[in-house]
Amino acid sequence: MRQVMVAGNWKMNGSSESVKDLMVGIKAGMSAVLNAEVVVCPPAVYIPRVSGAADGSVIKVGAQNICDQDNGAFTGEISGAMLKDVGCDYAIVGHSERRALYGESDELVARRFAAARRNGIKPILCIGETLDERESGVTNQVCARQIDAVIALEGVTALADGVIAYEPIWAIGTGKTASPEQAQQVHAFIRGKITALDADVGAGLRILYGGSMNPSNAAELIGQTDIDGGLIGGASLKADDFLAICQAAN
Repeated sequence: MRQVMVAGNWKMNGSSESVKDLMVGIKAGMSAVLNAEVVVCPPAVYIPRVSGAADGSVIKVGAQNICDQDNGAFTGEISGAMLKDVGCDYAIVGHSERRALYGESDELVARRFAAARRNGIKPILCIGETLDERESGVTNQVCARQIDAVIALEGVTALADGVIAYEPIWAIGTGKTASPEQAQQVHAFIRGKITALDADVGAGLRILYGGSMNPSNAAELIGQTDIDGGLIGGASLKADDFLAICQAAN
């Protein structure tokens, strides 16, 4: 049985004081979270602080990105070994903001996925379509293309070492949310595509929903057959809201 996962992507938000307060609030409410694996992904400069705060709890720590190279002259990048050294268990790769704002290609995202795996970090592979792509009826093709780049580089069994997060780009930070039925349709497509290649990987793979999940819609979304949790943006910056989403898995 797949364990529900709730991962908070804090994006470029926070300060030393707010990060401290947020972790205090999340830890205080963890006793009411019965079934979900909980991950927080702070800005890179705060990872050591958050990792220290999470020590002794069940909260896992992730990075928002990872370099596709392991060391060398790559100014501004952070390697998988470095992230592992400061306590990361997960790393987000291919977030729509990285793809859209910084031009990350499917192939680069696949290399980041590979870098996470070889450094003992579980990649959270983000995939999803724009509003134009959805309205053009190519949602499945877009998601398939983004997954295929990883499969071409690493093989389908590599997906068993990570997580996929389906994030309809038109529903991120806009207040719009795919209906549970719309989200389930895409999640089912993703699982079906992978299952056709490897039944065990498809059955065991966790697929998160990453489009404005919040306390009011989390239970219905997570209750869908192929939705195994959420990659949470804005709601992860408020301890009570984040915990409410985590408790939806109960």
